[in-house]
Amino acid sequence: MKKILVIEDDPELNRNIKEALLAENMQVETVYDGLLAERILNKSHFDCILLDINLPGKSGFDLAKDFRTHNIATPILMISAFSELEDKVHGYEMGADDYITKPFYMRELILKINSLIKRSQNTAADRHENELIIAGDLQLDTRLKKVSRQHTEIALTPREYQILLKLLESKGEIVSKQRLVQEIWGKSFDANTNTIEVYINFLRKKIDRPFNKESIKTKIGYGYYFED
Repeated sequence: MKKILVIEDDPELNRNIKEALLAENMQVETVYDGLLAERILNKSHFDCILLDINLPGKSGFDLAKDFRTHNIATPILMISAFSELEDKVHGYEMGADDYITKPFYMRELILKINSLIKRSQNTAADRHENELIIAGDLQLDTRLKKVSRQHTEIALTPREYQILLKLLESKGEIVSKQRLVQEIWGKSFDANTNTIEVYINFLRKKIDRPFNKESIKTKIGYGYYFED
């Protein structure tokens, strides 16, 4: 049974989400306060976290950022009343895997949750013959989920790690935006959004720019590739 943590301070919305997830045979725990949510996250495991941004005690952004310091695997679906790109970008930077904007259909929420859990499980079950992938001065350890360049460890979110892994596995071949979306987010995700562009920009800021590199390349109209 999938175990979901709902962190939402609106009592009615919190209750409606819980009822919808229970109807899908999911195990649901709910909380209304950011500080209490943090204590629960530190002691319990969940298959997916639904996280509102504006919370009393501690914001969703801060919760996600601190949670990612010790857990990069559990998917986070952020719930927001705002649809501005800047808010979404900030959420992704803090460690969110996906977004849903209020108001939303419960069916859409459930589809996103199932997609995130499936991708997370596939990533955990994925086994690579070579645990260490080396591309020039960059190393990716598939067992420890760690990335380093020039002997400096680079902290990546789960989605950033997955995108980088796909690019490295392709060994210089172009990976289309659609393929990245389908293999990482699932077919239910809208491939026409600019989410991939946002994550590629995040990766370049972490993987390339601090080391004066331009390894992550764009072929306009086709996709992305990694060049040693």
